[in-house]
Amino acid sequence: GVVLGNLLAIPVMSIEGSAYGTGTMTVAPWIDIAVPAVALAAVVATALAPAQRAGRLRTVEAIAVGRAPRAGRGRVVRQLLGRLPLPRPVSLGLANPFARPGRSGTMAAAVIFGTVGVTFGVGLALSLNGIESGLNQRTAGDVLVRTMGAPPDDAGGDAGPNRAGNGPPALADPAAIAAKIGAQSGTRRYFSTGETKVGVAGLAGRTTVISYQGASSWGSYRMISGSWFDGRGQAVVPSGFLNATGTHVGDTITLTDKGRNAPVRIVGEALDLRDEGMSILTDNASLAGLGAVVAPESVEFHIDLAPGTDPQGYLRSLNTALKPLGITAVRNSTQTSSTVIAMDTLAAMLTLMLVAVAGLGVLNTVVLDTRERVHDFGVFKALGMSPRQTITMVITSVAGIGLVAGVAGVPIGIALHDYVLPVMGDAAGTRFPAQDLAVYHLPVLVPLLLGGLVIATAGALLPAGWAAGTRTATALRTE
Repeated sequence: GVVLGNLLAIPVMSIEGSAYGTGTMTVAPWIDIAVPAVALAAVVATALAPAQRAGRLRTVEAIAVGRAPRAGRGRVVRQLLGRLPLPRPVSLGLANPFARPGRSGTMAAAVIFGTVGVTFGVGLALSLNGIESGLNQRTAGDVLVRTMGAPPDDAGGDAGPNRAGNGPPALADPAAIAAKIGAQSGTRRYFSTGETKVGVAGLAGRTTVISYQGASSWGSYRMISGSWFDGRGQAVVPSGFLNATGTHVGDTITLTDKGRNAPVRIVGEALDLRDEGMSILTDNASLAGLGAVVAPESVEFHIDLAPGTDPQGYLRSLNTALKPLGITAVRNSTQTSSTVIAMDTLAAMLTLMLVAVAGLGVLNTVVLDTRERVHDFGVFKALGMSPRQTITMVITSVAGIGLVAGVAGVPIGIALHDYVLPVMGDAAGTRFPAQDLAVYHLPVLVPLLLGGLVIATAGALLPAGWAAGTRTATALRTE
């Protein structure tokens, strides 16, 4: 297990190192020592109870009883289930776990363990991808235009949007860009953003302000609490800013620059991890009293296309109009973060391993149970039970446990998810939107609730087939 774990860790830790910029990591040597020790301790602890029971068992009792369950155990349940309008193989299968409650409890624990892992893994993947989608909302619109274009060539001519010359980068006039976008057919709406640095009263250093010009509510960040700003004197900030300044949504902060002050009220908390969450998003009019100048090279236009507009045709037409300015428009495309890829990969691997462990636990228990009951199967076959009915009885004996264990494991997995995700957010210096935490909707819950049944059934298929294929005479001769 340690060897395989180290081999599996190589690709995952490579992705993790690339995502966080830490380089390729390796498994610490103390982990390779501690894991086998813990595994050995877990095996000893698991085997201790049945070992002590075997040690205390009297010789005569062991020879007389052998591996048969205690007489009368589960008889009441069998009688009650036998009165129900169920096929006999089904009622026999449902009653079988009560003949050995300890063994059935072990199987239920394995299925619960697997169901918890699946529930947590699915929820983690859904939440991380939802958070990634929310972070991608920082670049809104179908088309983006930046004021900084390609540098001109050595001859002094325009190198065009797709060629890089040797001169300084071309910087277009934002007002000219806005005029071109507004006159372009297919433009539904647009706004521009730019960055500047200002001081914040009570906070050391200067803070990045993202200034918006134009109606931007349609391109707002994903909100954690509050709402997007809708006018002068309002601002939206990430969780990191609230944590660093001790402020809350509804408080007023004072922006400062060159001896001038401009109060703004925080109206919303946005999901944003850029600059460790230390940024302020506000309307350009909020900075008018400061005289702060937005860096021209940071200006970016976000364009939303009218319904039915061909994006490629719009791009060609807009780039033709923008060519004299030396800049180019591009499609707004988002790529999945390597961090999210690493986390999804890790969650998927852990989920698959937990399911495999749970399935093997069921397989081991059912194999042991069918081997001990082979004489009973011979009696049932002699009385006319068909192979299909035998398979039904064996699978039914674990199906009830799987269904109950699944129903019990899903809430535990949800609780684990609801505990871990906020801790991850705290480590990243942010809170997460409620919609990214509440991912267990009905279409997700139903398959998860049936997951325990699937795990138990999958683990019982092989021994059920073996029991069905055993010849009656062979089974009757087996003690």
